[in-house]
Amino acid sequence: MQGETLKHYSFNILIVLLLVITLFLSYSFIKRIYADKPEVKFQPVDSTSFITKQSIGKTLQIDIQNACGVQGIAEKFTEYLRSKGFDVVEMGNFSTQDIKTTMVIDRAGNLANARRVALALGVSPKYVIQQMNKNYFLDATVVIGKDYEELLPFKKEPAAKE
Repeated sequence: MQGETLKHYSFNILIVLLLVITLFLSYSFIKRIYADKPEVKFQPVDSTSFITKQSIGKTLQIDIQNACGVQGIAEKFTEYLRSKGFDVVEMGNFSTQDIKTTMVIDRAGNLANARRVALALGVSPKYVIQQMNKNYFLDATVVIGKDYEELLPFKKEPAAKE
């Protein structure tokens, strides 16, 4: 009889414990659903500042690779992109030096960011590709092709009117 009473107490304790856990999980679930969501603020961005300077937020980290065979081109692109608010963290030579068309490679899985880099350089969106690589810790890689003279870093700024 005593063993049977102990068995009933054990079941009762187990039931109470499961009830407490269920109530806690239900409370957490309901609280998460009805919790106050943080207010999202949008800032209007005009199209000219989009091209010339990055919008407020994350600074894109970029790698510049010279693939045209002309010395000093990567430095020119680096200066230009830094003046536009991008963070050029590395530059060097691409594995080959005979790439015809400049391209922007998305490394982080955010094609929109790679397109922002392409837009800043004047690279056609059709030359923005994805090759994600988590080991690079970069947002994008710019591979400078033999068409570099046609891009914005080499375009003459219009002279100011006097």
